[in-house]
Amino acid sequence: MLAIRSIGIRSTARVVPRLLVARPFTTVKSDATENAEDAILKAQRLNRPTSPHLEIYKFELPMIMSSFHRITGVVLAGTFYGITCTYALSSLLGVADYSAALASTFAALPFVAKLAAKGILAFPFAFHAFNGIRHLIWDAGKELTIKGVYRTGYVVTGLSLVVGAYLTFI
Repeated sequence: MLAIRSIGIRSTARVVPRLLVARPFTTVKSDATENAEDAILKAQRLNRPTSPHLEIYKFELPMIMSSFHRITGVVLAGTFYGITCTYALSSLLGVADYSAALASTFAALPFVAKLAAKGILAFPFAFHAFNGIRHLIWDAGKELTIKGVYRTGYVVTGLSLVVGAYLTFI
């Protein structure tokens, strides 16, 4: 292989354009050199301190609610998308009465399973809806103090529990 490097030559009158000069080189390493280098790197990695990551943070209400708002949004959107696509595919594949089959399957479940299924959907829905209203209040420039953030957080939590329970048991 050849490596190319450029050389600039100056004269008294003017600068001569750079010339390209070729020189041979090799990049072949022996297996022993590579293994020794890998061993050194592995030993260095073992001595590195680990990042504290989440261990250094105190879990406070705004952080937890922000995380749950994102998680519930993704879960609810994924669930809605999955159910919608399943319903569309069932009609395309010729399952004539998918809605009736779904309703009869749900009706055949034991009471506890029905409550669990409704609760799994009702609580995230209520939380995400009320926390979305909280964000709209913030967008209007209201309740942006530390007290306001915590106050609205407690209100959202309380309303989510009450409305989620209501939706579960109706």
